[in-house]
Amino acid sequence: MNRMKDKVVIITGAAQGIGATYARAMAAEGACVVVADVLDGATLLEELKGMGSHAIALKTDVSDETSAATMAAVTMEHFGRIDVLVNNAAIYASLKMRPFEEIDLGEWDRVMAVNVRGPFVCTRAVAPYMKAQGSGRIINISSGTPFKGTPGLLHYVTSKGAVLALTRALARELGDHGIAVNTLAPGLVLSEGVVANAEMRERLTAPVIASRAIKRDQVPDDLVGPLLFLASDDSAFMTGETVVVDGGSVMH
Repeated sequence: MNRMKDKVVIITGAAQGIGATYARAMAAEGACVVVADVLDGATLLEELKGMGSHAIALKTDVSDETSAATMAAVTMEHFGRIDVLVNNAAIYASLKMRPFEEIDLGEWDRVMAVNVRGPFVCTRAVAPYMKAQGSGRIINISSGTPFKGTPGLLHYVTSKGAVLALTRALARELGDHGIAVNTLAPGLVLSEGVVANAEMRERLTAPVIASRAIKRDQVPDDLVGPLLFLASDDSAFMTGETVVVDGGSVMH
């Protein structure tokens, strides 16, 4: 407990789903949490405040440079520093699985805008503040799918592969400033969105579980320990790495 005491943590896409689980975990460890989402974070905000967190919620479009800059600036106004950025916002569970020839170009562009441009834009927004304080942690959320080449979701898989490369290059550029950049790569998680997507559940659940060394469904809480490890001083000398958490489906 209190590994994150008084640390200021921005989590994008935190209003619901796995992002909300990350926010609760950070609050439980004593962090000041910024819920950054295009969705309304008011309900979660009240929950976090009830846990004793000095939390705020900001309407944020991660793909928009001005919105991301405002997110960082308002966080600084409230707390005076930014210790951790979790680039969690992504388009996934709402996608329909289909052959790559049938993916609409507009949908491709939307996935890339949120899943790749988003982490780039948000990292660029917080980097000056982290550089000024000489420390910081950036955690990009990827996926196990780039390691497998999962079919039916080419735009999503491609975007999450890009996140791996983004992490490695950023780690090289930011290391001299005391900023660590790492990736957390979950497997198929029973998030709210995945549970609601019957087709995705039907097509992916059985083969994914069969591929795991630990043969069970993955739940959001399975990601809490690894996330806190990457966000805290426990991983102080670690950067540019990808931690896959999927029950042993991918081993790399």
